[in-house]
Amino acid sequence: MSAAIEVRDARKIYRQRTGLFTAPREVRAVDGVSLRVAPGTCFGIVGESGCGKSTLARMILGLLPVSSGDILIDGRRLADMDRRARARLIQPVFQDPFSSLNPRRPVGEIVGLPLAAQGIPRSEARPRVRDMLARVGLAPEMIERLPAQLSGGQRQRVAIARALVVKPAIVVCDEPTSALDVSVQAQILNLLADLRRELALTVIFISHNLAVVEHVSDEVAVMYLGRIVEENATDALFHDPRHPYTRALLDSVLTPVPGLGIPDVGLGDAGVDSANIPPGCRFHPRCPKVTEGCDVNSPEGMRLNDRIVECLLVAD
Repeated sequence: MSAAIEVRDARKIYRQRTGLFTAPREVRAVDGVSLRVAPGTCFGIVGESGCGKSTLARMILGLLPVSSGDILIDGRRLADMDRRARARLIQPVFQDPFSSLNPRRPVGEIVGLPLAAQGIPRSEARPRVRDMLARVGLAPEMIERLPAQLSGGQRQRVAIARALVVKPAIVVCDEPTSALDVSVQAQILNLLADLRRELALTVIFISHNLAVVEHVSDEVAVMYLGRIVEENATDALFHDPRHPYTRALLDSVLTPVPGLGIPDVGLGDAGVDSANIPPGCRFHPRCPKVTEGCDVNSPEGMRLNDRIVECLLVAD
């Protein structure tokens, strides 16, 4: 069975100037990512800010061209599709529902816009909009309201309805609950899970919230400095992490136990910098288990049984 999404050694490289008389430097936002997502599954992508997960999402959506490599959707090259064909197959749900919705348009027009872009007549689009609003739990009277008249959870439901109204096979959710209250997050996650089952959707779910990703995903990839450093089935990855960075991410989760304070995972204060990728293992400057050879030898492409683990220690 062909993959719903297949990414083959995809790269996104920017050239950035830091001064008027300085040469542009190379920023490798995504640096050789390969993955396969089976139809009807939810594939989670996690990593700290700047690791490249949102850039990868926009490449999969076709919003950013790849610098090299290839992306296939349902067996077809993304680069060979026109905008309408791509929009019929794959749709986004963005992080902030307020900024992603036109504040001057009523809900009915916002949700119906993808249908209009596909050339579907208004007489046919109107009932489809009402049906999709009902599916996401919004009352019929919402159709005439503006986004400013809705709560954060209602706005995100509108964004989900807009994404699903053209009946895509794939939805890419980029931090879809991070701008919402915790109680509303649970409602939106349950809604996405129900819609995924009802509509047989394939979902890419990007988040920094590990608990959310564990709850919704069948498989998880951990990104660091533009690469996937570990990938495995959700249960195996969360209960038996093998890459030091994955272990550090899991250890960094705050617990409600009094007196424990903020966990120290040994990564230091430095963050990721895609314009200054170190030689050897790109994680070695922050790795609490760094050893001889990590600063010279690259673990790229290494596997451990059925999982990806780009770590020299695990390979040994």
